[in-house]
Amino acid sequence: MVKIRVTKEFNFEIAHALWNYDGPCANIHGHSYRMFVTVIGEPIKDDKNPKNGMVIDFGDLKKIVNKLIVHPMDHAITLNKKATKSLNLDNQMFKKQYIVDYQPTCENMVIDFVGKLQKSLPKHLKLFSIKLHETATSYAEWYAGDN
Repeated sequence: MVKIRVTKEFNFEIAHALWNYDGPCANIHGHSYRMFVTVIGEPIKDDKNPKNGMVIDFGDLKKIVNKLIVHPMDHAITLNKKATKSLNLDNQMFKKQYIVDYQPTCENMVIDFVGKLQKSLPKHLKLFSIKLHETATSYAEWYAGDN
């Protein structure tokens, strides 16, 4: 049995603010996120399968991640639902919202993404890691082996 890790990179833009935070990130601001999703599994060994030799088709991984994470969040305002009680989000500037039950830090978004992906990957694959860059020099990462 040979296990191979396959990684796909994703890029998206998110605006957010940290509810009740004691620094500048309490203000609405944005980031250009870079995310690396790594899955692990065995390459398919079936000459009749069009995906023969692949752990997962990169295009299939892209469809899953785009559907669950990138498309809902790209160019959206991401806020803790506690923050929405004091804001008027009923105008065109806040048309695309991603309201969450947690503080939308890089770390908590990774936890959210892990939960979504673990439920949606094909059964023969395991999520190995997620690395989410909030800035060029700051990121959070999750490894299955640590959990």
